Amino acid sequence: MRRLVWNDLDAGGRREALARPARRDDAELQARVRSIVDEVRNRGWEAVCELAFGIDGEEPREIEVAPIAAKARLRVPSEQVEAIEFAAGRIRVFHEASRPSDFSMETAPGLTVTKAWRPIDRVGLYVPGGRTPLFSSLLMLAIPAKAAGVREITAVTPPRPDGGLDHLIALAAELAGVDRIWTIGGAQAIAAMAFGAGGIPQVDKVCGPGNAWVAEAKRLVASMPGGPAIDMPAGPSELLVIADDEADPKLVAADLLSQAEHDADAQVLLVTPSAGLAGRVQAAVAEQLASLPRREIAATSLEEARVIVVADLNEAIDVANAYAPEHLSLATDRPEDLIPALRNAGAVFAGPLAAETFGDYLAGSSHVLPTDGAARAWGGVSVYTFLKAMSVQSVTPEAARRIARPAAVLARMEALEGHARAADARLEALA
Repeated sequence: MRRLVWNDLDAGGRREALARPARRDDAELQARVRSIVDEVRNRGWEAVCELAFGIDGEEPREIEVAPIAAKARLRVPSEQVEAIEFAAGRIRVFHEASRPSDFSMETAPGLTVTKAWRPIDRVGLYVPGGRTPLFSSLLMLAIPAKAAGVREITAVTPPRPDGGLDHLIALAAELAGVDRIWTIGGAQAIAAMAFGAGGIPQVDKVCGPGNAWVAEAKRLVASMPGGPAIDMPAGPSELLVIADDEADPKLVAADLLSQAEHDADAQVLLVTPSAGLAGRVQAAVAEQLASLPRREIAATSLEEARVIVVADLNEAIDVANAYAPEHLSLATDRPEDLIPALRNAGAVFAGPLAAETFGDYLAGSSHVLPTDGAARAWGGVSVYTFLKAMSVQSVTPEAARRIARPAAVLARMEALEGHARAADARLEALA
């Protein structure tokens, strides 16, 4: 973990201190992803099968969830099943309660404008898999989609190393109300959902987190004519911790490592006004890393980690807003004093007891969050991700008489005579 003193850095040094890992902006990776997407777009199912077999060793299959989920309930310890059910319940109650209601008002007598919410018709969900299938991501995507009322959900996930669908993914899918899942991952899965291939339908929006390949594929397909919308840039994980001198270095280190173990491209930062705490946390990270099962991945991630010493907590907030982290942990005794100044973060964990892990699994809000600075303009997955709002305008005869003339005046001010005549025609119809 590189230690930096914020006030010793010039503007360029500060940009470098807050830069994401260079591996996330790899030109060779981008070119390879474009090649995969183009292959799927041009050759369809044949290309999907070739790519999937070359990477995963098997062609994509649509698998019924129920039989595998039933076996999972028999082989998985009851404590684990109960934990997944508990998480699903917390996620469901939060997202069902947060579904917006339609809103109407008269903006002028007789002129009523309504904002009407409607679910997106077809959504594709990407669930990271492979060696460590993230069944929690399926809960965090499918449950909000169901709460929003999405009509058709297509879920994809990489097959297990030995083939087929992971039993915990199947169990999570059953709890989330997803009946079938395609075993396919990577950029080829994103492209298949974006443009349709074989039995994988074309979707209107692609959602879900993933590695740099998946994140780049989402960005690319969304930029193509006829491509789908996406939830947000949601790539390798990142965490920024703001901690004062009273913070427990062991807890801070544990939080940093919890994200570093996700992915070699993950990034963690500690921002603190206390040089003493910085040293204690670095020592705790080294101690805890030694026994971490995924220590090689975490160690690679820590090569891009930063410890930034600032003048005070107000400056720490400035650094956090500039970095716009996916996850922001406030390891201070009075986090409520800092929250009003926060503008850019995917999710905030307020206080030393608010482990980022709780948000990852069972607090209720989705852990699918914007990365790479996208939190400056994007929020995390919610029911709103799967909804769209349309406006509905209703006009009474009295209102039409009142608003037609000023509407026509405004149209002629912009030299749009056809617009003006359409407004005038309402007056003629009412004469």
